[in-house]
Amino acid sequence: MAEYAPLIMFAAVFVLLLLGYPVALTLAGTALMAAAVGIVAGGFDATFLMATPNRLFGIITNETLIAVPLFVLMGVILEKSRIAEKLLGSMSNLFGPLPGGLGLAVTFVGMLLAASTGIVGATVVTMGLMSLPAMLRANYDPRLATGTICATGTLGQIIPPSIALVLLGDVLSNAYQQAQLSQGIFNPKTVSVGDLFAGAIVPGLMLVAMYATYVAGVAIIQPHRAPPVATRTNVREVLVSILPPLVLIITVLGSILFGVATPTEAAGVGALGALLLAWLSGSRISFGQLKEIARSTTRTTSMVFFILIGASMFSLVFRGYEGDDLVMRIFESMPGGVVGAMITVMVVIFLLGFILDFIEITFVVVPIVGPVLMAMGVDPIWLGIMIAVNLQTSFLTPPFGFALFYLRGIAPPGVRTMDIYRGVVPFIVIQLLMLVLLALVPTLVTWLPSLLYS
Repeated sequence: MAEYAPLIMFAAVFVLLLLGYPVALTLAGTALMAAAVGIVAGGFDATFLMATPNRLFGIITNETLIAVPLFVLMGVILEKSRIAEKLLGSMSNLFGPLPGGLGLAVTFVGMLLAASTGIVGATVVTMGLMSLPAMLRANYDPRLATGTICATGTLGQIIPPSIALVLLGDVLSNAYQQAQLSQGIFNPKTVSVGDLFAGAIVPGLMLVAMYATYVAGVAIIQPHRAPPVATRTNVREVLVSILPPLVLIITVLGSILFGVATPTEAAGVGALGALLLAWLSGSRISFGQLKEIARSTTRTTSMVFFILIGASMFSLVFRGYEGDDLVMRIFESMPGGVVGAMITVMVVIFLLGFILDFIEITFVVVPIVGPVLMAMGVDPIWLGIMIAVNLQTSFLTPPFGFALFYLRGIAPPGVRTMDIYRGVVPFIVIQLLMLVLLALVPTLVTWLPSLLYS
């Protein structure tokens, strides 16, 4: 019975989460109860729990994870300062006269907002409040309007600097070292957040291009679904609104990719740059707004680290029950070898995305399956981007996609839930096609990191 304890732990966690219990407490509580039962039954070595303080201290002293609150702060400042609202207005004026112009403006502004905030919920809600009423007033098909907003909102998962990639980079770094140590490599190579950022750029831009192509194609084939809008085009206004956030994003991302700054240092520059942008754009942030920005940043950061502590305890007990060996045996017995194991992991992560947030999947699932897959020869950067795109797809998938709930919460009463569900289907197909492309052509991910860091 003890050899199946890891699987029983997993099942218990999912049942408790479905019942509505908090994620962090569920992970830690399940781990401690499983350890207690194992100690009493003689199937678990209590000395494993003695490593808990060291793990918690490792989380506290992890310099990479300091980037999380700083990137969150950067995104919240840009969200509250109405910079995105001004950007959407000027881009709508520029693209409006074109067929599907408003949809294209939403796609490109969503890309910039995703790169600025890195948080799916914030991007979907912000874009929904700003653009959905305007698109409906312009007689856009509600399905196309809601689908475009939801899909572009999820770009925060894959376009750097993304919070998801920061967390994935830290987890994969530890998993990659563990995989190499298990193979007898005692001078292991490392994989960094910067590697994942570099690997995500090409797939992220390809997704934006595919979204824009779909919107333009619908506008040309079915013009009544995305009619042009008569607007006043002011090139100077467009440049004034687009250049400052673009310069900020390029500065933050470029400093990481070219080794000028660590992700944490770049995140600090980004947060300060966002404050300067808010001031220069004429958005006077009041003391009350600063308090709300601080609260929002603290709330999000606390949630991330609380879940990380719970997941750390869960993975510790999981390994104490030799769960990693069990996963390795299961993968090795699968037909298809590495390919079969990779497909299984992708399907499981996709399904888990219906009920778990990307943070939980990153902290719980990736540390368990990551070392096994990388020990089987899977490239860590490619694996990270595949997981990120997969999680992005799960945000859109009915009936539990988080992006759908975010938009449903702020959509006008005239927009039906079924319109949102049907609207995201073409974008889900696009993202699944992207996953297949990355699987067939891994160099789409690995080319830029190898070029930058060779």
